[in-house]
Formats: sequence, C-alpha cells, structure tokens
Amino acid sequence: MDQVSSTLISFLLPEGILEYFRLIKVDKGPSGLHIYLEENNTVPEGYLKSDLEPKGFFPEISAQDFPIRGQKVALCIRRRRWTVKSSGKIISRDWNLVKEGTRMTTEFGLFLKGIFG
Repeated sequence: MDQVSSTLISFLLPEGILEYFRLIKVDKGPSGLHIYLEENNTVPEGYLKSDLEPKGFFPEISAQDFPIRGQKVALCIRRRRWTVKSSGKIISRDWNLVKEGTRMTTEFGLFLKGIFG
C-alpha cells in the first residue's frame, strides 16, 4: 500500500487500528462497505516468539463503524491466536492491557473493548 493510500485509510478507520491490524480488502455491496482487517502477526506482550506456535484466527467478527459518505460501514476483524508450546494453552492479545498502554487512543481502546470484551 502506498503512502497516500495509507494516509487516507488511516483517516477512515478508528485511530490507531493500523498499528495492530492490516487492511486485507474493502468490498462495497448493497448493505454498505465491508472493511476486512487482520491482526498483525506480532506476539502478545510477555511472550517470546519462540515460546508460541501460531494457531490461525478466531472466527471473524463484524462491528459497525461510522458511515462513510452515506454508506454503512462494517469492520470485519480477524484476531490471531497462538498456542503456548510448553502448556498447550491458547492465548491471544489482551486488548484491556493494550488499551492501558500509551500508544492507543481512548477511542480505539473503547472500540476494541466493546468488540472483544
């Protein structure tokens, strides 16, 4: 994605989302725009990459966002999950902890908390 496209897209999505997710595609259909996002493959805080085995994604969720030019907008989000090799436990990024960090806006943190609990 070029710099102009990245800048434009960053204004249309919740602030900070492109730090944690990458844009996969955008579809325009009769029900509006569907923006597909996939969580970046960066291990959650407190783990080493060598301790984890990627285990794909949780089922996709859809969240309504602000309309764009009169079109309804749905963010279709896929979150990653990993298995801890030593225990077999499935883990994912703790969005409550990420929200408390300094790199995420309150708006984005509340958005994610509303989606993922």
